[in-house]
Amino acid sequence: MAGLQDRTRFEPSEVEPRIVAAWLASGLHHPDPEGTPQENFSIAIPPPNVTGALHMGHALNGAIQDTLVRWHRMLGMRTKWILGTDHAGIATQRQVEKRLIAEGGATRQELGREAFVERVWAWREEHGGQIIEQFKRLGATLDYDDERFTLDDAYVRAVLKVFVDLYDKGLIYRDHYMVNWDPGSRSAISDLEVENREVEDILYSVDYPLEGSDRVLTVATVRPETMLADTAVAVNPEDERHAELVGRFCVLPLVGRRLPIIADDHVDPSFGTGALKITPGHDVNDFEIGRRHGLEEISVIGEDGRMNENAGEYAGMTVPEAQAAVVDALREGGRLRGEEPYVHSVPFSHRSGERIEPLISLQWFCRMDELARPAIEVVQRDEVHITPEQWKRVYLDWMGEIRPWCISRQLWWGHRIPAWHCAACSAITVARETPAACGTCSSDQITQETDVLDTWFSSGLLPFTVFGWPENTADLAAFYPTQLLVTGFDILFFWVARMVMLGCHFMLDVPMPDGSKRTLKDAVPFREVYIHALVRDADRKKMSKTKGNVLDPIEVIGEYGTDATRFTLAAMAAPGTDIAFNSDRTQGYRAFANKIWNAARFMFMNVDKAQQAGIWSLDDFRKSLKDGKPGATITGCQTLTLEDRWIFSRFNGVAGQVHQALAEFRFHEAANCIYDFFWGEFCDWYIELVKPRVALGDTSAGTVRTASQNLVALFEASLRLLHPFMPFITEEIWQAVYDGKPPLKSIALVVFPEADPAQADTAAETSMAILQDLIVSIRTLRADLKVEPKEKVPVQVYANGEIRTLVDQNRSAVERLAGAEKVTFVEASLAKLPGARSTARFEVRVVYEKKIDVEAERKRLTKELEAAEKELANIERQLGNLEFLSKAPAHIVEKMRLRAQELIVLIEKIRGGLNGLG
Repeated sequence: MAGLQDRTRFEPSEVEPRIVAAWLASGLHHPDPEGTPQENFSIAIPPPNVTGALHMGHALNGAIQDTLVRWHRMLGMRTKWILGTDHAGIATQRQVEKRLIAEGGATRQELGREAFVERVWAWREEHGGQIIEQFKRLGATLDYDDERFTLDDAYVRAVLKVFVDLYDKGLIYRDHYMVNWDPGSRSAISDLEVENREVEDILYSVDYPLEGSDRVLTVATVRPETMLADTAVAVNPEDERHAELVGRFCVLPLVGRRLPIIADDHVDPSFGTGALKITPGHDVNDFEIGRRHGLEEISVIGEDGRMNENAGEYAGMTVPEAQAAVVDALREGGRLRGEEPYVHSVPFSHRSGERIEPLISLQWFCRMDELARPAIEVVQRDEVHITPEQWKRVYLDWMGEIRPWCISRQLWWGHRIPAWHCAACSAITVARETPAACGTCSSDQITQETDVLDTWFSSGLLPFTVFGWPENTADLAAFYPTQLLVTGFDILFFWVARMVMLGCHFMLDVPMPDGSKRTLKDAVPFREVYIHALVRDADRKKMSKTKGNVLDPIEVIGEYGTDATRFTLAAMAAPGTDIAFNSDRTQGYRAFANKIWNAARFMFMNVDKAQQAGIWSLDDFRKSLKDGKPGATITGCQTLTLEDRWIFSRFNGVAGQVHQALAEFRFHEAANCIYDFFWGEFCDWYIELVKPRVALGDTSAGTVRTASQNLVALFEASLRLLHPFMPFITEEIWQAVYDGKPPLKSIALVVFPEADPAQADTAAETSMAILQDLIVSIRTLRADLKVEPKEKVPVQVYANGEIRTLVDQNRSAVERLAGAEKVTFVEASLAKLPGARSTARFEVRVVYEKKIDVEAERKRLTKELEAAEKELANIERQLGNLEFLSKAPAHIVEKMRLRAQELIVLIEKIRGGLNGLG
């Protein structure tokens, strides 16, 4: 690490792989199962698909979680970040089937189930580790030693137990029911895997002849091909137009089937003619109506998306082909009354992208009402707290309307349902182990169910199965419940709600570590849920491959480094607000990393000089540490000067703000607070102020020692403050501070800084703010007058005695940083003199022999006046807002009130300056 000062730039590509290897070798990511869940910090990652590669959503989620994990680890907690990967049934099977087609080999059906599943396992071995390696590149300290895959043997045993237990309790059952059929994957999918899109179809008006009459009943439909499966026509019981028709029959065109005319409240009298054709086999609402009225259920569309044998002459056609043929036949028969464009919402498969076919299918279902009740209760009582708050209401609304969950999928890759069908008596035997015979008639003619479980069924068990459940393991005792779940809103119901339901149900029977009975509060899978927003492109558009606006985080990392990429995501991660990811911001944070690096080089170069002169060395800093390790607060320093007192006070204030922001998931506030401190205060001000004190020149040895100790102590503490956000550069520099022999293996294991009330110094912060304002004012005046950078100019200041004393005591710093030849105080106001600048505390003027452009000066002052008046109006508006006052921290409100008073004084001075110009 020696010689860091000779490396002019921070090179992420060289540093990051080396540091990742060191972290993994240190074992910091893999804690022993000790302590209690209250003492530990555990968190489960939303399990990435075995098919996946890191995308910006993963990068955001991973960066946020790793920041929290590192922060809690540095707070002294035993941290376990659970790594689970998901077998992703539909997605993975499709990937392998595509490969089979591309290779020109056998189809899945030709291979057979066993051979095909072997091919999928081989594919998983080839590709399954890709996203894991990418998470390592992100710097994520997941527990890679305890990775769990949802098809591991132990996981399979847990899934089988859950299925059998729920079946034995009557919560899992098999039935013919309406499902969302995805012709693309040839499988049922859940409501949550359906996305509705607006589509323009044709609304057809079709005449259905009334039986025994020359009258017709006109119905409107966008799917005339499904009329082949009609079993009734319904009207609203309050619709007087059709009241006398209820109980009569009409005749189905093209088929001739008698259809009863029924009354049902579901019918909207304002739609079409108020008469609705009822097709229980192909519409969710019609299915419910059919069940209420005992209607026949006919299906004319098969699982392959083609018309089946019940469609008669249309059998074998695709749905679009059948629709066109049916419309032609209706037109020819004189039954088509009208056609008009109709825009409506149509369900599509989120998995395959194809249009959903509602079909009645024999599937396995899980009753949700009993599971949902405790899961609603724990959220209502905030025993599972959801942030942002709006998602709590969304969760509760959905849970209150929850329907049975179709858990079976017509796939080969996944958890095969543990049910065996008897050919002799048709009974079903459900068991965790393969039975030798039918549990009802003892026949050995039994075959296992071919369907597999919905992927979300197994991933919903993640928070407790990863710890070895159903065994009551040490990991389960130490880390369950987990403290937090970080996820996107798009899987709030897919995953979060199901984890809460299943955790509350199955963990309630697991004793607490002390042997006592577990309450519902301790059965929850996590204490808090933080819902992060989406990552969009720079124009706030959703990233899409078809739009060509997808950003690959690995490419961004390759260009700018992991630290800059992570910091960008954190700095933009405001709760409830989508992130418009802009690589310009990442470029800016790459510059921030270089700023940190250059500050470290400055520190090491001066420390080396002090060591060579025998005045002070890094060994002296290490000896100043208690027990050889840095503490939560900065110790061993002397704050003799104003800049020392100011910077230590500011550091402690920032440490407190970062703690609070992270605790409340305000990652953007924490990141921006650190950024403003390190760049704006530590680098741009403190280092510039301290330069003369660390220089050997005429500076006394005592001054060099104090300044060097303070500089290194503050820099080392700042690295710890930055570490959860920018782990690589902070690790590299921190190791150099200890010359590669630190007190602990990694900065990740060192205590996170915390605020020290004893070092808070409001007076020093106020005094430094005045000096900074004066220096910036002089620099601005120099720029306005176009003074050459190296030219020193006299400066006049008009101020009260207290500020004069302050400036006098810090004269050398003011003159050096402002480029002033000499600062002199005047007894009369400077406000009306051309080229002067007024603030609430002082007036300053650069004395420079150059004709003042009165008109330009008037424009400048007018601009300043407008800005000051606008700022004052904004502050007064906020201070007049009772809702803002009730929520804003007291110190923020007080700061705004003081600023308002300053602006009132400043506005008067600027107006005076304008008046002085004539």
